[in-house]
Amino acid sequence: MGIKSFQGARKQQAHAVDETLLKVSDYMSTDLITFTPDQTIESVMQSLIHNKISGGPVVNEHNELVGIISEGDCIKQISESRYYNMPMQDNTIENHMVKNVETIDGNMNIFDAANKFLQAKRRRFPIVENGKLVGQISQKDILKAAMQLKGQNWK
Repeated sequence: MGIKSFQGARKQQAHAVDETLLKVSDYMSTDLITFTPDQTIESVMQSLIHNKISGGPVVNEHNELVGIISEGDCIKQISESRYYNMPMQDNTIENHMVKNVETIDGNMNIFDAANKFLQAKRRRFPIVENGKLVGQISQKDILKAAMQLKGQNWK
C-alpha cells in the first residue's frame, strides 16, 4: 500500500524571483567610509564611533584595497598598548589592519553571498573591480534585500 499525500498541487506564482537578477552590486553600499594605512588607531576609533560602523576598508591613494580595519583590530591594539605600557596616539593602522582581504564579486547573487557570509563568518565583504574598491556588502545589506523580497516566491 502506497503512501498518499494530502497536499494538493501547488499553484506556480507568476512573480517568481529570478535569482540571477538579484546581484550583490544592486544591494552593496557605494558611499563608503574608508581609511588609509597611515591613519592613527585613535582617528579610526573616533570615525567608527562617530559613524556608528564596526569597521571599513583601507585603501591607498589610488583607491586600491589594501586592508580592512575593524573594532576588533582596534580593541586588540588598546589591549596591547596597555599591556606593554605604550601610547597609541601615533600608532598607525597599517600594522593592525587585516591585509589578506577576502572580496566578493558584484555579480554574485545575494543568496550565494548569504552563504559566503555564513561560511566565512565575516560582517562585510568589499567589492573590487579592475583593482579599485567600488563598494561593500554587509550582512545588514543582505537582510535588507531579503526583506524587499519578502512575500515573493524564492526558488
